[in-house]
Amino acid sequence: MPDIVVLVAHPQLRQSRVNAALMAAAARADASRVEVCDLYAHYPDYYIDVPREQARIAQARLIVWQHPVHWYGMPPLMKLWLDEVFAFGWAYGPGGMALQGKDLWPVMTTGGTAESYQPDGHNRRPFEDFLPPLEQTAILTGMRILPPWIIHGAHRLEEAEIRQQADTYLERLQRYPAWAGGSHASSGAKPQVPDDARPASR
Repeated sequence: MPDIVVLVAHPQLRQSRVNAALMAAAARADASRVEVCDLYAHYPDYYIDVPREQARIAQARLIVWQHPVHWYGMPPLMKLWLDEVFAFGWAYGPGGMALQGKDLWPVMTTGGTAESYQPDGHNRRPFEDFLPPLEQTAILTGMRILPPWIIHGAHRLEEAEIRQQADTYLERLQRYPAWAGGSHASSGAKPQVPDDARPASR
């Protein structure tokens, strides 16, 4: 089974330059190590096959979330995937140990430039200020979040820059875990979520 799963979520991939190039680069990696899944191609009806997706990531050491940033977060299908696949009792909560010790690597593109994510830019905050939900997701599930790779101003990049980014992406996937550093243990103690934290009916 591949030990790296790259989950790509771009609702308009045909119109993408950067995410399409990144996904194509990931697809050139050794298939015995790297599996690439285009979520919008797999689930055009938004009906997530939860057992299939849980099995896909159960044996992985590295889970990559690759997507453009939509309103400071992930595209809707990736959010739905997260809501359904990272289930109570499987990913977190009592008995939820399936993701313990795995690495999570967010790979994201933005329309705004790096300068726009500054106090005097139109986004008003550094990009890191928008990452706590991802960080907490990793903590709650016992994963280690790797430093996100952010490609700013994606639609402004020249073709040579896109090729360079794609080549770097492929290299990092092929060299994992050498560049990730440390052990695969979670960076902190996994919080204990009580049984009644998510009642069956709300």
